[in-house]
Amino acid sequence: MAFRKLQATHLFTGSEMRGNDAVLVIDETGVIKDLVSLADAGDNVESYKGILSPGFINCHCHLELSHMKSLIPEQTGLVDFVFHVITQRHFPDAEILEHITRAEDEMLQNGIVAVGDICNNTLTIPQKQLQRLAYYNFIEVSGWLPALAEQRFQRSFGYYQEFKNLNACNPRSLSPHAPYSVSEELWHLLQPHFNNKTITIHNQETAFEDELFEKGSGGFSRMYEIMQLDTSFFKPTGKTSLQSYYSQLSNARQVLLVHNTFTKEPDLLFAKSQAIANRQTLFHCLCINANRYIENSIPPVQLLRDCDCTIVVGTDSLASNHSLNILAELQSITKYFPQVPLNELLRWATLNGAKALQMEDELGSFAKGKRPGVVLLEGSDGKIDEATTVRRIL
Repeated sequence: MAFRKLQATHLFTGSEMRGNDAVLVIDETGVIKDLVSLADAGDNVESYKGILSPGFINCHCHLELSHMKSLIPEQTGLVDFVFHVITQRHFPDAEILEHITRAEDEMLQNGIVAVGDICNNTLTIPQKQLQRLAYYNFIEVSGWLPALAEQRFQRSFGYYQEFKNLNACNPRSLSPHAPYSVSEELWHLLQPHFNNKTITIHNQETAFEDELFEKGSGGFSRMYEIMQLDTSFFKPTGKTSLQSYYSQLSNARQVLLVHNTFTKEPDLLFAKSQAIANRQTLFHCLCINANRYIENSIPPVQLLRDCDCTIVVGTDSLASNHSLNILAELQSITKYFPQVPLNELLRWATLNGAKALQMEDELGSFAKGKRPGVVLLEGSDGKIDEATTVRRIL
């Protein structure tokens, strides 16, 4: 069997940064065989200028919304953005499928090897059957009205069953959309299906979310009125959104909180204590470019670091972002939070992401036996900035 030997200015293993003395040995299928010193590597070493890294993990995406690129204006605010998605997402299937293919092509080109994908229908299945990327399919469930809980659950469970036929590299779970769109009755229907799964939820993406649960007011009240939903059943908890719903996730093996744009320190500490009590792993996903697109806000990255949160990275959808590019997310994080060390930033986008999607046995690091993909960050000179580009090596 033929082997390739890869060496670069820097080599990130998934957990630590190595120098140009490290050589990655892979077989012709991309399986990691060894990581050796340059002195022991022998002949035919491929040398690159830049940073070699495992392939990127996109922990939050809506591939099915790829046809909505540039359709919704920037900085509408989350309430109006959600309303636009609900009312404008319906296109002919053939057009949606074409954009799904293009979006997956883009992710492949940008060095992404696995995706945590939100699914509200089955339109992405034909593309995923090609097995070009690994997917964790989060079958999204929503339904704010208690009377519709059973109907909404059964519809999503039907999608869940259809995704069952994808290969083993595509695990799946039934996941709640957001605290403001899942009734108590629907939570009860979902909970028995959380065991051994990673469960994701959009968390505190707007300040209105906490206002709804604390006071029963704010922008979501306006959204319910626009959608002509009778919300007289809802009683505010007097607590923040996260502290109001997190107990519903106690059965999950892992929890992936997405956006966290308006999460405060007491909520982070509360969620961490709950996760410890539940013996589950908790991840916080950053989608900074989507936050800027929708509300011109940025997530509290330094606060997440100060609270020792396990951070991962996502792109959100092309309805809320200009690209599906993890490097672009890292560039934006670096722009606003230059204090984050490079090895930490890359760990969020590789090993942490693989763990969040329960794919760490195969992806996320250059450990022997894994097949994580290999990307090269060029023009970086040991850092990530606007001049950095990504090239897929394998």
